[in-house]
Amino acid sequence: MTVRCSNRFVVSAIVALAALLAISFASAATPYKIVTASERGTYIQIGRDIAKTIAPAADIELEVLPSAGSAENVQRLRDEPGVKFALVQSDVYQAFLDQAAAGNAKAGDMIRPLRVIMPLYNEEIYFVTRADASLNSVQDIKDAKINVGPLRSGTALTATTLYRLMFGGAIPEANASYLSNEDALVKLIGDKSLDVVVIVAGQPAKLLVDMKPEARQLIKLLKFEPDQPASKAALKTYVAATVRATSYPNLLQQDLPALAVKAFLVTYNYTRGDTSATFGKFARSLCQNFATLQAEGHPKWREVELAMPDLGRGWLYYPPTTRELQACIAGKGKLKPVANCSAQERVLGLCG
Repeated sequence: MTVRCSNRFVVSAIVALAALLAISFASAATPYKIVTASERGTYIQIGRDIAKTIAPAADIELEVLPSAGSAENVQRLRDEPGVKFALVQSDVYQAFLDQAAAGNAKAGDMIRPLRVIMPLYNEEIYFVTRADASLNSVQDIKDAKINVGPLRSGTALTATTLYRLMFGGAIPEANASYLSNEDALVKLIGDKSLDVVVIVAGQPAKLLVDMKPEARQLIKLLKFEPDQPASKAALKTYVAATVRATSYPNLLQQDLPALAVKAFLVTYNYTRGDTSATFGKFARSLCQNFATLQAEGHPKWREVELAMPDLGRGWLYYPPTTRELQACIAGKGKLKPVANCSAQERVLGLCG
C-alpha cells in the first residue's frame, strides 16, 4: 500500500511539474510593442494582423498601440521602452533623413539607428470637401482652409509636403488646422470653418467605409489630375493611385484618380544577440505565414510583395530580418506555381 501511495505521489508530482513547465513555456513569449496610427485607420489593422498571424510563431507577444501617426512612431520607436516595431510612411522617413542631412542633429539621432524590415503597400491620400463646394480637384485647394491632421502625424507631413510641392510654398498658417480626422469632418460639414480635410489611409479605410449613403449629399472626394502643371512635382515624391468605387460605394459612383505614399515596417538597429535572434524568427514567420496574411488579413496585404527592393539613399534594411527574408524568398523562387506544373512535376514534388 505504501509503495502504491508513493507511486501515486510521484506520478502526481510529475504531472504537476509538467503543468508548471507548460505554463512557464506558454508565458515565455517576449513582450514587444508596435506603434501604428489612429484606431479607425489601416495601420492599426495591419498591426493587429501581424500580432495575430506572425508574432506567435516567433515567440513574441505583440501589443498593438495606436498613435498620432508616422512622425510620432519614429520618436516612440527611438525612445519608448518595449516599442520594437513601427509603421512609417516613406515621405516621413525621407523627411527625417533630409533634416539630418541639412544639419538637424535631433533628426539625425532619431532616424539614423532605424532600419527597414520590408516595404508594405501604398496608402491612398484623400482630399475631402463639402458636396456643394466649388472645388473639384486637388489642384483647386491652393487658397482653401485645410485640415492637415494632428501634429507629429504622417498625414500632416504628407499634406504639408504635397502642398509645398504643388504650389511652391507652405500652407498659410491662417489656413492650416491640426485636428483629428473625425473632428475636422465635423467642422467641414458643421460650421463650415474648413474647406478640405486630408486623410491618409490604405483603402478600404474604415473611417470612409463606415459612412452611410447619406454622406454623399454632404461630402465628396477630390480627384488628382496628373497632367496638370502643379502635379508634376508631386509625382516625384508620391505615386499615382486609384481610389476604387467598390471600396466606398456610399461615396463614389466611379473610380477616382488619386495619389498614394508607400508604407514601411520599421525597427531599430538592435545588436544584442537575443533580440537579433527574435527578429530573425519574426522574419521567418513572416515569410512562412505570408499567404495567410494575404488570405485572412486586411485587403491591403494582397498588395504587398514579399520582396526586398532597393531603398532610397540613406535607407538601410535590418540585417537579421534581411538574411531570413532573402533566404526564404530565394527558396520560394525555386518553386514553380502549381498552376504551371505538369503531372510529372507534381509527382516529383517540383511544384510550389
